[in-house]
Amino acid sequence: MDINKIKKRGKTGLADALVEIEKNPFDKKSLSLLTQAYKSKNGNILGITGPPGVGKSSLIKNLIKYYRNKKKTIAVIAVDPSSKKTKGALLGDRIRLETDPNDKGLFIRSMAARDKLGGLASITLSSAFLFNALFDLTIIETVGVGQSETDIANIADTVLFCVQPGSGDFLQFMKAGIFEIPDIIAITKSDLGDVAINTHNDVVNSIKIGNYSKEQDIPIILVSSKEEKNIENLAKKIEEQQKNNLNLRNKRKEIRSIFWLEESIKEQFGVAGMRKLKKIRINKYSPFLQFLKIIK
Repeated sequence: MDINKIKKRGKTGLADALVEIEKNPFDKKSLSLLTQAYKSKNGNILGITGPPGVGKSSLIKNLIKYYRNKKKTIAVIAVDPSSKKTKGALLGDRIRLETDPNDKGLFIRSMAARDKLGGLASITLSSAFLFNALFDLTIIETVGVGQSETDIANIADTVLFCVQPGSGDFLQFMKAGIFEIPDIIAITKSDLGDVAINTHNDVVNSIKIGNYSKEQDIPIILVSSKEEKNIENLAKKIEEQQKNNLNLRNKRKEIRSIFWLEESIKEQFGVAGMRKLKKIRINKYSPFLQFLKIIK
């Protein structure tokens, strides 16, 4: 598989490549393609997380509209709960994301969480590397429960955390330390009025009380997907965070490389396989070539 040939074939070529990676995630062909992607000029990865029902899919739909109007190419990975029978994605998020199927600058893929409790399967990580080489922006929407909040911080250049007005979730977020993870927080459904404003104030106070350590203040933005309100402001904050933190982006690329390597070793050899390895450091070539050396 060749990444330039995939580009020429468009969505069909990309879909075929994903099928091959899903079937044979750790063979030389797949790892060679991922190495090409790793070495290519990369876009940005935006991770969007938050509890179920908070409005992540609706928000993504509006962000897609904004970025496509700016001629930015977009890939979306919608991580869905797994089918107990087939282990595949239930496809709920892709159905909710109504988009133009003929849009060559947009690619949406539903992926199963598989046996990861709210987390991200290794195929999701591999796909993120591939998409990042082919699109200006890759959006990963998590299931929104369990391990996904911490996993997404290991993959994304920017983490957007969504909070629903009036839910009281922010108290649980404080206890779980989730406010340490996001780069930006969106209070969704701001069309609810005072309830949304009160939640915004609660989140601001919670962050102050928690004294969460960030290099800079976390932007907290009220948005409404229903009214398409403040979407542009949110998108500009995302772009600003990605543009002004190049050192952080390089650091996070290394973090997701180590994360992919660790998860892949665990998947192939279990926790015992990880114990046999010393501290993992990514070499200058790619985590995928490094994996091949480890399993020899």
